[in-house]
Amino acid sequence: MKQEFEVENIKCGGCMNSIKTALLKIEKVDEVEINKEIDTIYVTGSVDKTLIISKLNELGYPEKGNNSIVKKAKSFVNCAIGKINE
Repeated sequence: MKQEFEVENIKCGGCMNSIKTALLKIEKVDEVEINKEIDTIYVTGSVDKTLIISKLNELGYPEKGNNSIVKKAKSFVNCAIGKINE
């Protein structure tokens, strides 16, 4: 099953790398695609949507309309980690 998530704070390849790496560690996530231009993440697998949303929030990439200064700060940290690990 393919699920779509419109999120906030995707800035670059570093962000995308952090998101993809974290989501692929979740059991039953088979594939992760990210379209930075429209801030959308596509997750394929048989995993509960709330688990994906929770992980994205934890990383600083909340669903559209749910952003905060703390989540923005978390996204910058994960962006930097993603750049290092590229």
